[in-house]
Amino acid sequence: MIILGIDPGYERLGVAVVEKKSRSDKEHLLFSECFKTSAKLTFEDRLSRIGQEVKKIIKKYKIDTLAIETLFLNTNQKTVMQVAEVRGVIIYEAKNANLKVFEASPPQIKVATTGYGKANKEQMMKMVRMLIKIDEETKSDDELDAIAIALTAFAYIRF
Repeated sequence: MIILGIDPGYERLGVAVVEKKSRSDKEHLLFSECFKTSAKLTFEDRLSRIGQEVKKIIKKYKIDTLAIETLFLNTNQKTVMQVAEVRGVIIYEAKNANLKVFEASPPQIKVATTGYGKANKEQMMKMVRMLIKIDEETKSDDELDAIAIALTAFAYIRF
């Protein structure tokens, strides 16, 4: 099974492709990146670029499932609305490719990676690096979050 983990955002999109060949097999990172869109683009153009990038990754890696973080409500409603629109574009591309969609909240992701739903960012990132082999150049928090989301999907989805 190959899972595309996405930490949604319109400026920075954490993306990770993680594979697990059997129930007893360990997860293997095939690809990760922090996809960025320029602030000079209109929001609509940013959405389009994100959709194109997700579609390209789905096709290239023959993805089975999309794992995406649910919205974390903060005080900035404009940001929440824009991230919701980004999630819509991503889920749209996933469903067009007939993928299953798995959604996880931040506490679910923390429990799956650290065993504690109120773990801090440093604890989570440390555990992600212990759970799966990651190149040293993978430093972006967005990438590591996307890997954590994919690992969470593997923890919840049964083969």
